[in-house]
Amino acid sequence: MSKLDKLKKEYDSIEIPPELESVVNDAVRRSKEKSPKRPVFRNWMIGTAAAAAIFVGSINVSPSFAQAMGNVPFLGSIVQVLTVHEIVFKEERFSANLATPTITGLADEELQASLNEKYLAENKALFDEFQEEMKDMEEFGGGHLGVDTGYEVKTDTERILSIGRYYVNTVGSSSTTFTYDTIDKIDNVLITLPSLFKDELYIPVISAYIETEIERQMKADENIVYFTEEDFGEGFTTIEADQQFYITDAGKLVISFDKYEIAPGYMGMITFEIPTEVVTDLLVSDVYIK
Repeated sequence: MSKLDKLKKEYDSIEIPPELESVVNDAVRRSKEKSPKRPVFRNWMIGTAAAAAIFVGSINVSPSFAQAMGNVPFLGSIVQVLTVHEIVFKEERFSANLATPTITGLADEELQASLNEKYLAENKALFDEFQEEMKDMEEFGGGHLGVDTGYEVKTDTERILSIGRYYVNTVGSSSTTFTYDTIDKIDNVLITLPSLFKDELYIPVISAYIETEIERQMKADENIVYFTEEDFGEGFTTIEADQQFYITDAGKLVISFDKYEIAPGYMGMITFEIPTEVVTDLLVSDVYIK
């Protein structure tokens, strides 16, 4: 067995924790459902082998790297988000860049491990899906293909850490999905959108505000376009109970929509900052949203 084959076998043997598998698979499925349907193309197998080797190497060195980071003076008491695992591959027509965030310094080591395992499992699942697509590409010829994953630290205050993880798939045009985690660093709690509110009344209230804001923006600027029933046969009606969101450093709630979710692709990712007065009476407390 060659060294490359051995690395790929080690990569394929990485297990997704059972409690995360369904969550990860659902996240991947949702991101693909939101992506426009596109043809696929072949000639990616060389890139696959190279990416697999880089990915496995990154995973194998991460435990010692994390331990080394923990030995740096004072670093253990500071919550940080680092890139520890990364795939980088590029040639004329094909590219892949998959970066996996790793959180260090949370007081709740169990929560920290759970999040880091989830991030690793998500990228592994995406890479596995990508490998399957590459097999299909052998039936076609020409074209360009790219995949890109990474993260942005949207907020990092004394209490709040909000991390946005993105997935960009490019075949001709590109689709983009964002998934956020918002963490209370003091109480070591993963904050969900429903947990911010007393009951589900927040869904119609926030949805009504967004509908009004959509109308306002479109009237103010003819270049701003959202899907509407009149022009596209369907349009925005309501947020999901678990709609993607983050909390800003000023304590404002931001609702996020993926590319193509409620507007044409050229509008890109769309966010709405919800005025606090709109939801004040619905909040469980004013600890997070101010």
